[in-house]
Amino acid sequence: MNAERGHILALFDQLISSTLHQFPVGRSSLDVPSGHGVYVIYGPNEQALHVGKSSRGRRGVRQRLLNHLAGQSSFVKLYLKRDKSQLRSGCHFRYLEIEDPRKRALLEAYATGYLCPAHIGLNDKLKVAD
Repeated sequence: MNAERGHILALFDQLISSTLHQFPVGRSSLDVPSGHGVYVIYGPNEQALHVGKSSRGRRGVRQRLLNHLAGQSSFVKLYLKRDKSQLRSGCHFRYLEIEDPRKRALLEAYATGYLCPAHIGLNDKLKVAD
């Protein structure tokens, strides 16, 4: 195994063993740092629903999660059928801050392949149905 692959596997282990946070209820604020990284959103039964990463912007993972809470993501629009309130009623997330953009992209890809989130593939299904 090459060194980079081994490092991505180690980052994945850190991600899936990181603290599981509940989305804030009501108008409570989201307590997440502004660094860039990779995150996983889980449903009430702890099934992985979505894997994402922050790519740009000043507020990193925090901004991406706030976008989901505001309904401004394909995950909320397609998988949650625009019902952003589902995130605040039983969904959880975990994240790992990663500064290096390549490592973020590789970890997001690996986590998506390993966790098989429920949200993957919905865009294609909707396009075929149109």
